[in-house]
Amino acid sequence: MIYDTAVICGYFILMVLISFIFKKMASKSSSDYFRGGGRMLWWMVGATAFMTQFSAWTFTGAAGKAFSDGFMVAAIFLGNTIAYGISWLWFAKRFRQVRVDTATEVIRHRFGSQNEHFFTWVIIPLSILSGAVMMNALAIFVSTVFDWDLSVTIWVTGIVVLMISLLSGAWGVVASDFVQTLIVAIISVACAIVALVNVGGPVNMVTHFPSGFIMGPNMNYGVVILGSVIFFIVKQLQNINNMQDSYRFLNAKDSKNAQKAAFFAMILMAVGTLIWFIPPWVSASLYPDATAQYAALGNKASDTIYLSFVERAMPAGTVGLLVAGLFAATMSTMDPALNRNSGIFVRSFWVPVVCRNKKISDRAELFAGKMFCIVNGLLVIIVSLFFSHLEGMSLFDLMMSVSTLAQAPLLVPLFFGMFIKRTPRWAAWGTVVFGIFVSWMCMDVLTSKALGQLLGIEFTKRELSEINVIINIVAHLVLTGGFFICTKLFYRETSYSVKEQQQIETFFKNIETEVVEDDQQSAFDRLQREKIGLITMLMSGGMVLMVLIPNPLWGRLLFLGCAASIFLVGYLLRLSCRVGQNSPQQAKHML
Repeated sequence: MIYDTAVICGYFILMVLISFIFKKMASKSSSDYFRGGGRMLWWMVGATAFMTQFSAWTFTGAAGKAFSDGFMVAAIFLGNTIAYGISWLWFAKRFRQVRVDTATEVIRHRFGSQNEHFFTWVIIPLSILSGAVMMNALAIFVSTVFDWDLSVTIWVTGIVVLMISLLSGAWGVVASDFVQTLIVAIISVACAIVALVNVGGPVNMVTHFPSGFIMGPNMNYGVVILGSVIFFIVKQLQNINNMQDSYRFLNAKDSKNAQKAAFFAMILMAVGTLIWFIPPWVSASLYPDATAQYAALGNKASDTIYLSFVERAMPAGTVGLLVAGLFAATMSTMDPALNRNSGIFVRSFWVPVVCRNKKISDRAELFAGKMFCIVNGLLVIIVSLFFSHLEGMSLFDLMMSVSTLAQAPLLVPLFFGMFIKRTPRWAAWGTVVFGIFVSWMCMDVLTSKALGQLLGIEFTKRELSEINVIINIVAHLVLTGGFFICTKLFYRETSYSVKEQQQIETFFKNIETEVVEDDQQSAFDRLQREKIGLITMLMSGGMVLMVLIPNPLWGRLLFLGCAASIFLVGYLLRLSCRVGQNSPQQAKHML
């Protein structure tokens, strides 16, 4: 356990170091702080786009479903892959071409200031709630498995995430996501290789799976699986390509880099889908009782399957890497939200409401953003601590229900609004309100149980769960999406003020007009490569130290191979800094 603890401590030290290394790049302007000034390279933006869709659930809940249900869990990540592919083909560059700093500024330019304020006070509370839920779930898992104090785990994780967002803004957030992508890759590839060797290859993995590798158990109707795959792709298409979640592409230095970022995220997701679930698939045949030792987690015991595999099959120290990966996955979804919310608060509330649109200095905007980042981060920690002390879960369930009711409707107008132009002023917020009603119907009226009674079919528990997901997606696509489209019938030229009409016309003109890097960009490019290269090489040095952990020769060689791979990435990045006229020192002077 001492080796695992040392690995985890090393991970947190690396994350804090990143915030100091990128601090200067985020301290010159509010735009630099909120979105890196729109100067980031495609591989940085692509990594943060990938990690935003990657959570600790991948190594816990999703791994548990892979262990019990087989291949079909991969359909979730297939949806992400296709959604990023469509983003590469159409959405990514258009999001970048909006030419703003925050997500709610995109909403203002498309739907007007009224909708900007509405979405501001929906997005911020929901993100605080979801961040607290994710942090609480991770803390419960880690504290139960490793006997760590729950409150301390929450405070440490929250403060590290807050430091990254506060000190280095978008630059630190995106840089940490790139490093965390490497951590996830290390764990996934190393575990997949060992798992395939232990089971005797991919053919044995498939043929020895106990309950049918493709369909899994308790599934009598293949059409349910097909429907889940198709409609989950539709769901992820909206989840990834909408005005709220498009902020990641606002960071890219130009239109082409935004497209490349989406393509990179697509490749990472596609390759990852083939690798992540190999250990739980193998465990189903080699270690069918793997989760028994964590029976204290109750019906969540299957969430420990990845951990059980690592403990049984991997060399000492890998558990520390896995826990670092869990923290990385959780932090990668939290720190962008803190940074995004700071920008939303300043640009969509502080300046227009508190300051009454009076001209204030960029330094004042930057200060306000940092202050709200502190408040936002502390709120996430406090709410997470509050959840952890609830004896009865009624309030938690109520808050989760509110989040579930609002989340899907929120995305519908923010997706369709990208290509449906003539809608009245109330179309966006009205669609969300109508969508909340649709969500309620899906929870209480349009249920899989009601469908089974109507058709006279007794579905299995797994089928009921899958059908509920399908019903929810179809209902919002047809009813909520249909509502937004039908608002076109109420559009009038007088629906918006003259200023808002001009903004909307500019919005649709801008998204079709390419953004091209300026003549100072090359210096920023080299500075990014230099800093990330340095961080990556430091990370490889820490990995080399893991070779000293008492392990069989193959275990030491495994860690050495991982360290060499990471070092190669860092070395190539540093080597690329030498190309061009402006040196990294000149770039630093420019900043």
